[in-house]
Amino acid sequence: MTTLLALDTATEACSVALLHDGQVLSHYEVIPRLHAQRLLPMIQTLLSEAGVALSAVDALAFGRGPGAFTGVRIAVGVVQGLAFALERPVLPVSTLATIAQRAYREQGAEQVAAAIDARMNEVYWGCYRAQQGEMQLAGSEAVLPPEQVSLPRGSEGQWFGAGTGWGYGARLAVQPSASDATLLPHALDLLALAGFAWQRGEAVEADQAQPIYLRDNVATPKAPR
Repeated sequence: MTTLLALDTATEACSVALLHDGQVLSHYEVIPRLHAQRLLPMIQTLLSEAGVALSAVDALAFGRGPGAFTGVRIAVGVVQGLAFALERPVLPVSTLATIAQRAYREQGAEQVAAAIDARMNEVYWGCYRAQQGEMQLAGSEAVLPPEQVSLPRGSEGQWFGAGTGWGYGARLAVQPSASDATLLPHALDLLALAGFAWQRGEAVEADQAQPIYLRDNVATPKAPR
């Protein structure tokens, strides 16, 4: 049986989840700015509760962004450190896809427009459709003003809006059948997506655990004088 460990710190939420012997355990907290202090203790507690040694983990999944710059870096740093030490592969998972997967799990939404508040009057945006229990990207992920978001071409049926980006309300160029601006990514859903990716053989080496910001100018180092 596969043992997968998933972690996410890309937004205000900090969460970890473990799949072992077909059983799933998870911890989830909304703790802005405390991710760095809480993440490793959460992992240790989870493994202890499951009675699983870290060395038993086959692969590590993480929220690769888009999201808060610092939060995404924390996840990448921790997962790389663990993966290098354990000599295990990693599974990068989109934060937007994770939110869509949570909307599918909790709301039964088959079509989800996921949006994260990207500050600077922009949102991180991605549209997803359920395919055999997995929320899959329709189109591409992007960062853009709320007024410029759109659904995939030829879209029909109802769309559910999920994520903090929906706090922009009427400014968003898409009006869903329903929305939840409080929905944050949960490692439980990241774990589900990682399971599909693992089955497809999409795990990569630890040094390929790279953050995805969608913005090219985030924390760009200044040119030397």
